[in-house]
Formats: sequence, C-alpha cells, structure tokens
Amino acid sequence: MKKTLLVAALAALSLVACGKKEEPKASAPAPAAAPAPAPAAAAPAPMDAAKDAAAKAVDASKDMAAKTADVANAAKDATGKAVEATKEAAAKSVDAAKDAAGKAVEAAKDAAKDATKKP
Repeated sequence: MKKTLLVAALAALSLVACGKKEEPKASAPAPAAAPAPAPAAAAPAPMDAAKDAAAKAVDASKDMAAKTADVANAAKDATGKAVEATKEAAAKSVDAAKDAAGKAVEAAKDAAKDATKKP
C-alpha cells in the first residue's frame, strides 16, 4: 500500500510539473512550496474511492447473502409442504388399500358361504 501511495504521489507530482510554466527565479521558491501538498491531498482520493468500492462490494455481498437465505427458506418451506402432501396422499392410499382389502375379504367370505350352502 505504501508503494501504491508513493507511485500515486509521484504520478500526481509529474502531472503537476508537466502543466506548469516556468516563472522568473525570484518567485520560484513560493510555487515550489505549493505543489508539495498537492500530491498528499491527491493521494487520499484513490484510497477513498477504493474504500467506497470495497464498502459497496461488501454491501452487495450482504444483499446477495440475504436474498440467497430468502430463496433457501422458500425452498425449505416448499419442500416441507411437498413432504406433507406426499404423506397425506400416502395415508389416503393406505386407507383405500385397506378398504379394498376388506371388501375383497368380505367378498371371499360371501363366496365361501355360498359355496358351502349349495351341496
């Protein structure tokens, strides 16, 4: 990070130096003091932008995690409902099978009675 800050400061100083016209030597010391704070002031801007971008990325990740959790909960609820519906359908099938078996037993008994009555 220190290297990045140093490179940014040098780049800012280079850009400031390129755009400056030479002034008479009498006023040279005064402008030399003014450009020195400019790189220091310019360096925080990229850092702030990087911090803002990182904060936005963190917020986006949190939002996506919350949405993923919502989808997972919805899937869990749907699965639970499907399981309950399957259990109910299976219970109805078992009851229907019991009824059919009971009727078959009664029919077999009736047939056996009829067969024994007719000699």
